[in-house]
Amino acid sequence: MQGNQVAATAACGFVPVIDLSSKDTPQGRVAIAEAIDQACMNSGFFVIVGHGVPQDLIDRMFAVTKSFFKLPHEEKDRVAHRPGVSGYRRMGGTTALSIDEETPPDLCEAFSAHVTGELSEEERKKLGDQWATWTLANIWPANPTGFRDVWQEYIDAVSDLAADLMRLFAVALGLSEDFFDDKFDRHGSSVAANYYPPQLEPPLPGQLRRGPHTDFGSLTILYQEDDRGGLQVLQGKDNWRDVSAIPGSFVVNIGDLMALWTGGRWVSTMHRVINPERGDTSSRVTIPFFYLPNHDATIESLRPCAESPDGRRQFGTSVIAGQWMSLKLQKLFAGTA
Repeated sequence: MQGNQVAATAACGFVPVIDLSSKDTPQGRVAIAEAIDQACMNSGFFVIVGHGVPQDLIDRMFAVTKSFFKLPHEEKDRVAHRPGVSGYRRMGGTTALSIDEETPPDLCEAFSAHVTGELSEEERKKLGDQWATWTLANIWPANPTGFRDVWQEYIDAVSDLAADLMRLFAVALGLSEDFFDDKFDRHGSSVAANYYPPQLEPPLPGQLRRGPHTDFGSLTILYQEDDRGGLQVLQGKDNWRDVSAIPGSFVVNIGDLMALWTGGRWVSTMHRVINPERGDTSSRVTIPFFYLPNHDATIESLRPCAESPDGRRQFGTSVIAGQWMSLKLQKLFAGTA
């Protein structure tokens, strides 16, 4: 796709599709950056194709993850999240708690692993003294075979993609392309796969597969099944827009830290995962990758700050990334094991 076509694609739709296949040329990078800027100002969400992550790896990641969630609870519980380790949760928490809203627990199981979870205990002790998931060790299931290897290969590939997206973000914001590099050279990113089991009983009033929330960090790269819907993005105050899955694509959205970094120029948008229609007993798997800055990185607004468009958040001038994330995570996992 040529540069002017990239920009045109970005102008279409609340969640536009941006083709990254020309990102290795100077002209292509400028056009892609312009499209990203428009998307992040309008919705904070866009879909990427031509991203370079091998489809074979994506397919293997999805297959091994789905196979894990299909195991009996007793086997999954062997790698349950517990003090000191990050792993499986029978319930994924109540996501709306992160925005101070009370809802029933999300209808979701989850498994998470962290880039820093592979560090030694000594190295992880240097990641701050606040409660935070990136200070935990990863715990890996024995089944299905190859789970750990595939996950680590996927994390490496998507980390590289995220780093390049941050360089494109810098271009979009009129900065030097390497502006964000030293804020992510010890990043605390994670993959937190979600499994939405079949709904055999009606959900409670207000109960969703994932409640409304914004993401906390810099950017999220999401894989979702091609033939399963559910992700919705809020436009305005009450207009929820579906985000359909496009084969071979990722959904990208910015989080609160990125919105703060831009002083509110870019928006961190509320999103949720709705329930299937009654009688639809299908399951669904999504795999979000959360690209997070170094825990001790100072995030300073690049321009005078403003209130977020939905009126929920007043952007300050600066925060320490780890402190910010720790406070948000404590809200998210309040009351869970």
